[in-house]
Amino acid sequence: MTQVNLFPISIIPLNGVLFFALLASGVTGTQPAFAAGFQIPNQSLKAIGSAGANIAFTPGPDSAYYNPANMSFLEDRWQAETSLTTLWLPEVEYTDNRSALFDGSSDSEVFFMPQLHVSSRDYNNFRFGFALTYPYGLAKSWDQPYPAATTGLFSLFVAEASPSLSYSVCDNFSIAAGLRAIYSEGEVENGITNPPFGGLAPLTGLNREMDGDDLELGYNLAATVKPTPSWRLAATYRSEVELDLEGDARLLALAGGFPLAGYDGAGALALALPAVFSLATSYSFGDLTLEMAWSRTYWSAIEDLDFRYDQSFLGTLFDGFDRAVVKDWDDSDALRFGLSYQLSRQLLTTAGFAIDDTPVPGHSLGFELPDSDGYMYGLGILYTRSDRLQLGVSYMYYHTTSRSVTNTGTAGLPGIDGSFDKGGAHALTVGVITSF
Repeated sequence: MTQVNLFPISIIPLNGVLFFALLASGVTGTQPAFAAGFQIPNQSLKAIGSAGANIAFTPGPDSAYYNPANMSFLEDRWQAETSLTTLWLPEVEYTDNRSALFDGSSDSEVFFMPQLHVSSRDYNNFRFGFALTYPYGLAKSWDQPYPAATTGLFSLFVAEASPSLSYSVCDNFSIAAGLRAIYSEGEVENGITNPPFGGLAPLTGLNREMDGDDLELGYNLAATVKPTPSWRLAATYRSEVELDLEGDARLLALAGGFPLAGYDGAGALALALPAVFSLATSYSFGDLTLEMAWSRTYWSAIEDLDFRYDQSFLGTLFDGFDRAVVKDWDDSDALRFGLSYQLSRQLLTTAGFAIDDTPVPGHSLGFELPDSDGYMYGLGILYTRSDRLQLGVSYMYYHTTSRSVTNTGTAGLPGIDGSFDKGGAHALTVGVITSF
């Protein structure tokens, strides 16, 4: 089954501050990941079309997000990019080594994600920027009894509003800093049923539903140096942001279809959005520019998933819902290669390739994120309609490798012993760049 999720932009007052948020139609707060972990690194026309090799050489307003220091090297005028990414996540198939009764496939999903990037003209060597992006997100749902026991639905929605400021130290060196205002929503649903889990007897079902949200702040830093007019070296850093998703939780134990015990109260989950450090270099050979970028994402900040309630359920029917689920993720690296080529005065093309390592170790992999190493392939084209208007389209394919996993169970459930196949992602972005 394919789920379609729409994200119209709304301006919502949160604690007296106007914050750009997205309200999902259908499953509220769902958003996909199409990189290692639950990261969404590619958030603009050029980033999609170059597989994320978009840090050292960013000739457009998306500099405001990917490397605000590069705003100092843009033309002296205001620029804005508005774009829409259509993202299709094919189903992930799980084949169990023990019994076909444990097999399953996740729902395929389609998402529509609008983005905005703005950069200003020069004001006494200062430039201002703003970006609306979705740097992290996760949406995975399973209908079959075994995967649904831990992950009927697991979703995380993250929207980031990023104002930034760059300063041109000299003609070939620029620095920048920015604020990260992050709004997030999470939702979890899972249910254990008997049958097939006979060990649950005399119960016939245990169910959990939780949702929560949070608003937190972080920062980003950037610097670019141009040893020669054609050569750039860049470094960027995005801080870790600690979320505390607070909301409501509903627990229910059933016996023969009748409620035996329940809870309807507060629930919360702490979750880190990891820091990211990137180094990149680019070189222009006339109309051709090549870029290579390396990024490290500090996923080791994610040690467990510990759901919290107003009371302890350890030793009760809901014991499994109150035990921390160990994750112990590892820091991971991504290596990206991109090129831009000016075909003519009106046409610019981009292409890219990236290698993305998974941070998820086999011993803690679960159905909420059956992650594996991935490879990105990107293509794009930008058409200059006039001095003030450019139109673009870009495409990216994210290929995930098959992965076999054997690990121990949690909360009395058998562990995973099987393989995950298919999955990946397709992203198509259309956008308009205006100058004024």
